Amino acid sequence: MQPTVSIPQHWGYPRFALEQRTEQGMILGLYYYPSGTELAEQFDEGWRYVLMPKKNSDEISYLQENQIQPLSPQESFTQITAEIEFYQSQIAILKQQLFALTGGSTNG
Repeated sequence: MQPTVSIPQHWGYPRFALEQRTEQGMILGLYYYPSGTELAEQFDEGWRYVLMPKKNSDEISYLQENQIQPLSPQESFTQITAEIEFYQSQIAILKQQLFALTGGSTNG
């Protein structure tokens, strides 16, 4: 079964999705300031996003929808391809280490 998140109809739908890559980083979370609340009065009503600008960092940023730019399909393709290549090289290194550890035997 797929997890489901219900959003009240009067909130409007978020523009970005969890784990979406953007120019500002990867979207890790989102929350909403509904109209008529103290937060909405202070900071404007709408969706806020939690982003991780760099994959291997503990830095987090909090941005409004209008502060986030989506990646173009080509930029997304380039990022994903680079990440795949990185992990493939990591797998190759681990295989070499395993081969050295087992003396060339693949049975362990």
